[in-house]
Amino acid sequence: MLRYRPRSDSQEEETEEVPDFDTLPRVYVERTLAIIKPDAVHKSEEIEDVILKEGFTILQKRRLQLTQEQCSNFYADQHGKAIFPRLIIFMSSGPIIALTLARTNAIAHWKSLMGQITDMESVETETKRAKYGTSELKNAFHGSDSFPAAEREIKFMFPNSVIEPTPSKESTQEYLSRYVNPTLLRGLTELCKHKPFNPCVWLADWLMKNSPNNPQICEGAIM
Repeated sequence: MLRYRPRSDSQEEETEEVPDFDTLPRVYVERTLAIIKPDAVHKSEEIEDVILKEGFTILQKRRLQLTQEQCSNFYADQHGKAIFPRLIIFMSSGPIIALTLARTNAIAHWKSLMGQITDMESVETETKRAKYGTSELKNAFHGSDSFPAAEREIKFMFPNSVIEPTPSKESTQEYLSRYVNPTLLRGLTELCKHKPFNPCVWLADWLMKNSPNNPQICEGAIM
């Protein structure tokens, strides 16, 4: 791919190589639900500072106290386990802080930052559960286990939130190949032919007029 500079009478046309964007790494931003549990709420400001320093963006924040019924619904996947009754009593015993966090690999990174429940038993572990938790039950934090879980849990804590599905790498590449690349290639070809004084503005204007999403083009295609 070439970028063209305007040519003067005393200057030959110059071209500059630009990166092949297909080879650049793609960044996928995830969202996950984090909960600061009743035993760690008093340290919430300190914990939120740690979260921000780890590269997360806090999209939503809510302080609330769940009823036992709400806790039972939220932890429905834990029903039948021995810890379930104590978990419900503990989680409804005081306020919690629910956070929607976003960053690259948010789910895995928050889980790694929290650490395992068993970390509280090891003084050598530096996870946040080891620092703020005190027992298997009172372990300071909750984090979504997977993307479907994050979607469900964010919706549970923030009922009015709208969560757009994250496209897969394959579907994104298919969309680019089918709809974006052909139009962009045509535009760059026309740019090479015309060699305008301001190529960026010219290309932007051409794409606006020739985009497949242009309503006038769509109407013409239908007619």
